[in-house]
Amino acid sequence: MPLETIPAGHGTHIPLERGKILRVIDPEGGQSGDLVAFRAGDVTEWLSNGRSFDYGAKIYFSTGDVLYSNKSQPMLTIVRDDVGRHDFLFTSCSIEMFRIQYGIEGYHSNCIDNICNALQHLRVKPHMVPTAFNFFMNAKVAPDGRITIEAPCSRAADAIYFRAEMDLAIALTACPAPSCNGGPPRPVAYEILDHLPPS
Repeated sequence: MPLETIPAGHGTHIPLERGKILRVIDPEGGQSGDLVAFRAGDVTEWLSNGRSFDYGAKIYFSTGDVLYSNKSQPMLTIVRDDVGRHDFLFTSCSIEMFRIQYGIEGYHSNCIDNICNALQHLRVKPHMVPTAFNFFMNAKVAPDGRITIEAPCSRAADAIYFRAEMDLAIALTACPAPSCNGGPPRPVAYEILDHLPPS
């Protein structure tokens, strides 16, 4: 499929067949986003940070790492990664988060709503959204357990490549949260490939 762009602060649904490669690109640099996945046709099986932590024995994932479902099945394998720093700890931003963390009242574009809108055909509601794989988000854990968020390490045209290990329904967002990005929110791009291209 051709390269597609997700505007800043928006999201989209991507059906991804087993064996296909999802390439997620940061076109301008310094932009993060959320990836949530469900087994195609089955919202009771979703991408799980906890199971991925268990079986990978780590909290940071990059090339060669497998991301697992809540039912302990491989869902995605990271087959190439230009950046090497992503987050799998923080939940997706929400209206409540913008109010509590930023003091913003009223509506603000957020990843929870974007994910639910992208997956409305599956009737996914906010309480069903698992912790996203926050690609390019640069969260660091200090020895005392405190977590800080710094600007993404991604530069313009950097990408991460995921291979689907089962048929998936994916929601992908370009996160609007200021703390997650190196400046104002920007777009994210993606494409689906049949094979991993030469490096």
